[in-house]
Amino acid sequence: MPQRPRRSQDERSDETRTALHRATIRLLLDRGYSRFTTADAAAAAGVSRGALTHHFASKEDLVVRSVAQDLAGVTEGLRVFLAEGRGRRRGPDELVDHLWALMAGGLFYVTMEYLPEARHNAPFRERLLPVVRDFHAALDALWCSVSDAHDLDPAEAQVTLNATLCLMRGMVAQSVLKPDESYFAAMLDHWKAHLRALFARSAGAGDIPGPSHAGRHHSPPVPNPEVP
Repeated sequence: MPQRPRRSQDERSDETRTALHRATIRLLLDRGYSRFTTADAAAAAGVSRGALTHHFASKEDLVVRSVAQDLAGVTEGLRVFLAEGRGRRRGPDELVDHLWALMAGGLFYVTMEYLPEARHNAPFRERLLPVVRDFHAALDALWCSVSDAHDLDPAEAQVTLNATLCLMRGMVAQSVLKPDESYFAAMLDHWKAHLRALFARSAGAGDIPGPSHAGRHHSPPVPNPEVP
């Protein structure tokens, strides 16, 4: 039986860090920032506490770097989604559905867990600020690709799509105490209609893809246990 190639030290280190990043995001989603320890993260990742402390200096370090990796994955996934649709243009409805699946599928629930700590912990906040700046810069670049595909003004596309995410952040936060599917579905449908009108006006009332399913219902924003 042929032996598998032996992994290098760098490969083993990358695997350890990746496992810890994923475990940390899962723990943030499942327990919240204050309810897990680095020992919990090591156990969830299947590595020793010594391996964790070798790669991460503290819980804050672990969370910041895990969030950075998670957001990089989000922007790459969104880039692929937009690139795959360039042949036929992603319409506003598709874009809203995709963003809502991201935000309500775990992304913003995780954010809500570390935001309170960032608000009161200045060193932690200072480490997160460049991570978030990079994330928003990457999003703005992606919104420019949307503006190119639909002949939108780039600045207007950035404001509109960032406003879309801000709307969804508020909806996800509200869903914690108001798990009402029809309430959120109505808001999403209203916002889609607004975006279709904006895209049509900017494109001179051209062919703007509309709803992909008549009477489509949106699932209530429930944390996704499979979030990476």
